[in-house]
Amino acid sequence: MRKSIKKAMSLALVSVMALSLAACGGSSGGGASSGGSSGDSGDGQVELKFSWWGGDSRHEATEKAIAAFMEKYPNITVTAEYGAWSGWEEKQALNIMGGNAADVMQINWNWIESYSGNGTNFANLEDYSDVLDLTQFPSDSLELCKADGKLMAVPVALTGRLFYWNKTTFDEVGVAIPTDEASLLAAGQAFAAHDPDYYPLALGEYDRMIFMVYYLESVYGKPWVQDGQIQYSAEEVKGAMEFIKKLEDSHVIPTLAVLNGDMADSIDKNAKWIDGKYAGILEWDSSASKFEQAVEESTNKPGQEFVIGEFIKFGDYDGGFTKISMGLSVAASSAHPKEAAMLINFLLNDPEGVEICSTERGIPCSAAAVAILNEKGLGNELVKEANAKVLGYSKFPLDTKFEHNDLKANPDGVYYKVFGKFSSGDTDAAKAAEDLIKGVNECLNN
Repeated sequence: MRKSIKKAMSLALVSVMALSLAACGGSSGGGASSGGSSGDSGDGQVELKFSWWGGDSRHEATEKAIAAFMEKYPNITVTAEYGAWSGWEEKQALNIMGGNAADVMQINWNWIESYSGNGTNFANLEDYSDVLDLTQFPSDSLELCKADGKLMAVPVALTGRLFYWNKTTFDEVGVAIPTDEASLLAAGQAFAAHDPDYYPLALGEYDRMIFMVYYLESVYGKPWVQDGQIQYSAEEVKGAMEFIKKLEDSHVIPTLAVLNGDMADSIDKNAKWIDGKYAGILEWDSSASKFEQAVEESTNKPGQEFVIGEFIKFGDYDGGFTKISMGLSVAASSAHPKEAAMLINFLLNDPEGVEICSTERGIPCSAAAVAILNEKGLGNELVKEANAKVLGYSKFPLDTKFEHNDLKANPDGVYYKVFGKFSSGDTDAAKAAEDLIKGVNECLNN
């Protein structure tokens, strides 16, 4: 997997200067810049670029916050670059490695290990503590954002995955929302009898990996990876693969051929989710509002009720993991790292920025931000509820390479290849387990 990514990077870097970085989703404020960092305009004006991924509500809130920042600091112009997650990491990896990254970047936690260049590609944010108040963030979370002893990012939020359900659809089918294996399988049969196009749960390739780990942790009570080593035997992973197959055979989840045939970039954009035919997901707590908004805006089936479910019990243990959801970094190539750090502080600590962004990136790690949201009564209540439920239930940490691009990239990552072949019947559970373990070990050992 690593070779294919490096090959793609090499080819892309030949022409990287010709790429337009402003084409992903939209732009705000000022004129676009062609590179990751911009110089002064000659009259004391500073130009920055800020890149992030997310859903429409995050885009709207962040653009509003950028406008407020520029009003507060009229000498700074910020150009926005944003889009959906699909293909985002691959594009930004090329920009980072090619020295063309945006001045301020929303990064996934694993990018610190994958793309920081051991502390050389991102600025050390401790150098800008005079404009970025790092005392607001838990010290252990800051430590998780370091490479070679340098602070590569400020943690935005802690997150984990939990189950969301379309209660309207479950009521329509006439079956209870699942809380254990028996009720999950029963829901599959009820949905099949109601309408073959209806499924109680939708899981893509990466979602299946997370679900499988959740299942294993629930049954065996140990983390997926610890100290750089997989904690599960081939036989245990084979059993989890067989469980995934049981979910397909029992009409709990659609096959990947069916799901990919929907021609949607993500579940929240999938018409079957929007119109209630897919009635359940296993998603990040910070994404609650995005999925809720999708069903609420359905024109074919208005008035649907979106709810947070209980964690499904598959064994004697509480499965699931938490992680730093994302961070904000400054490119080492930025011509204006201090002003870039000022933008981060505005978004994460400043009352005006915090009020605007609210919980669009999850429940903040910043103590100042939490205090502001509580004082003002702000924040999506669904996201708050989801975050509290995740942090109260999930006990396992996520290993640093779980989200490595060699593993989770679509379509060449290990997760996509293994679960794709398994769902299509091109491999059996034993071979799928073998290939998954081999691919993960190769990533862990590199």
